[in-house]
Amino acid sequence: MDKKERDKLIMKYAPLVKNVVGRMTYKLPIDVADREDLINVGIIGLMEALDKFDRQRNVLFETYARFRIRGAVLDELRSRDWVPRSVRHKDTKLENAFYSLEKKLGRPPDEAEIAHFMGITLEQYFKLLDETKGIPLISQEDLTPDYLESHSAPEIMEAIDRGNPLDLFTGEETKQRLKRTIDHLPEKEKLVVSLYYYDEMTMKEIGQIIDLTESRVCQLHTQAILRLRATLTDFRH
Repeated sequence: MDKKERDKLIMKYAPLVKNVVGRMTYKLPIDVADREDLINVGIIGLMEALDKFDRQRNVLFETYARFRIRGAVLDELRSRDWVPRSVRHKDTKLENAFYSLEKKLGRPPDEAEIAHFMGITLEQYFKLLDETKGIPLISQEDLTPDYLESHSAPEIMEAIDRGNPLDLFTGEETKQRLKRTIDHLPEKEKLVVSLYYYDEMTMKEIGQIIDLTESRVCQLHTQAILRLRATLTDFRH
């Protein structure tokens, strides 16, 4: 590949880099300059994808490139240790609170009920949501051995990061339970989930549509994910 063609492809896929970095960093307390640094790291990942992509494999280049970009950015984030270990444990406490309280009430708890259950103020609860807003619905560990064996690593990362989360679960009981949970999410949370996972909109774009701040949209997204993770708790044990 000559330099002219390479530069043309880099320009073509530059928006993909920004999309991946944007989706990975909306959850992190970083400034504009740091985000630009990560975009540059993502560009390097894109260049590596261009160099190493094997057209003989049954994988779309965009899928492979997203995997390489995400990997490069993750390596950079890990080297900077953006998220303290103490913050990583807070998502588990929140998930357990959602799970326990929903079992007790027989319905999805609201924000005030969760805060009261945890013995904290509503303001402290919102701060916890802000600190744990990177929580994923699932991880690779949640996938079945059959799924892992039948899909390549780039396809798995693509599905976790971008695809419809329901597509990753092969058990019909799990799918139906998740669908019911999504159907019974509070309206704003359900809308955020739909726009983010199905329409692939950013938190900022969603905020503009439903007239909320980007920060508040992130909180609603985190709450929805916590409710869904609580639904999966029984299947994880």
